[in-house]
Amino acid sequence: MKKGFNQEILRVLISGKLKDKKIEMEKQVVDGLREVFQSGRSRPLQYRKQQLGALHRLITEHQEDIEQALKQDLNRNTYNTSLFELISIENDIKLAESEMADWAAPRPVKKNLNSALDDVYIKPEPLGVVLIIGTWNYPWAMILQPLVGAIAAGNAAVLKPSELSEHSARLMKELLPLYLDKEMYQVVTGGVPETQELLRQRFDHIFYTGSSAVGKLVMEAAARHLTPVTLELGGKSPCYVDKNCDIAVACRRITWGKFANCGQTCIAPDYILCEPSIQDRIVEEIQKTLLEFYQTDPKSSPDYCRIINTRHFDRVLALMNECTIALGGESDRSQCYIAPTVLKDVLPHFKIMQEEIFGPLLPIVTVNGLSEAIQFINAREKPLALYVFSSDKTVIKRMLAETSSGGVTVNDVLMHYTVDTLPFGGVGNSGMGRYHGKHTFDQLSHHRACLIKSFAMEGLNDARYPPLTAARLRKAKFFMQHRLCSCSGICVWAVIANLLAIGLLVALIVVLNVNILV
Repeated sequence: MKKGFNQEILRVLISGKLKDKKIEMEKQVVDGLREVFQSGRSRPLQYRKQQLGALHRLITEHQEDIEQALKQDLNRNTYNTSLFELISIENDIKLAESEMADWAAPRPVKKNLNSALDDVYIKPEPLGVVLIIGTWNYPWAMILQPLVGAIAAGNAAVLKPSELSEHSARLMKELLPLYLDKEMYQVVTGGVPETQELLRQRFDHIFYTGSSAVGKLVMEAAARHLTPVTLELGGKSPCYVDKNCDIAVACRRITWGKFANCGQTCIAPDYILCEPSIQDRIVEEIQKTLLEFYQTDPKSSPDYCRIINTRHFDRVLALMNECTIALGGESDRSQCYIAPTVLKDVLPHFKIMQEEIFGPLLPIVTVNGLSEAIQFINAREKPLALYVFSSDKTVIKRMLAETSSGGVTVNDVLMHYTVDTLPFGGVGNSGMGRYHGKHTFDQLSHHRACLIKSFAMEGLNDARYPPLTAARLRKAKFFMQHRLCSCSGICVWAVIANLLAIGLLVALIVVLNVNILV
């Protein structure tokens, strides 16, 4: 008994020491990155381009390793890995490499007369050390796409991949130091304790992708240091199918977007809204499409993924309890397999309508027309994405004008995510901040306001110096309220030249009038 008791004490002591050591390591990681960042290493654009090039080599040289890790994590095949993760990462890298000089250049702004001869511009500057917390459903894209923007903006970064996609997290930790500057970019692995300890450190920005519940905890932790956050969350993205549309095409696109990655996509259509008269037709068309995509047995299809683990499997399966299954419903816990499933006549109070599904279940909720659909959407939290299928421009305009969401795609799903010139992000409960392309660069930069004045023309400043009079106030108002363009100094000098020319013309007229009178 005593021996067992002593062994337990020893285990607790060792566990405590290891935990303290881990905590100290994470603090050292952040402090080390900050020291190197403050040395100015990442200021030169050439350094940033070198790091982006190295990141691109990591992706291309280890594509097979990444594909194998995702096969183990999510049963995702080679083609889906490229389509849903690697292509978008490579595109972001190439865009940043080609456009970074323009993004980082001073941005002229409009001037008023008071600053007509001054240099006035916005200068994007690195924030410092950025924490990027990724998620497990797209473990490479959700980490590396924000990292591309962090590198382009000149920041150091700590990357925290999800412990649920363990094979991808392990590979990322192994590969990144082989390609990127390990004194500027580091991967920290682990579970909740490691993430909590990271959040106790002071960062200059935190970029989190995941659930709204955890997003609130991240924001609360960031508030202790007044650290700004980007929260890419989720929610229940509605999909309204109007009776006036090509229902066959609509269902083909919805089926693809919903069941890709086994429904584990933050902007997947969460549920369908439609009129009762077309519900059966929608079920019929989805059934045809499922047969086309995954044949008679989705379980054996190489294109159909799996739920990430048994805990999420049990959660998703429990959501079906109250529902009427129109298609699918089969499952195998040993493989974390849930078949593509369509649920009909779902009522708003059902459990499945109270939380984001994040799985291959597609509820259909019937509504009596567009107005009721809009009311249904607006009665709930603002979603990350909204989809509307219609051939009627009035329907589309009303849906856009009378609802709010992070993004919207009309007559398709997911595809707004692929346009790197569009900002991707949520609103309200679905998140804050935005990224993709230049938007990531801007999100992870400080936009410094710069005004460079000379010592000349001090007389113009009399209008703001005491003793103040009504005449001086009028003069100040004139110079402050008249805005010039944001062009180069040539435009400014042209304005000054015109003002001088007008002044000389007035003076000449006065002189001529005096001479005439004389």
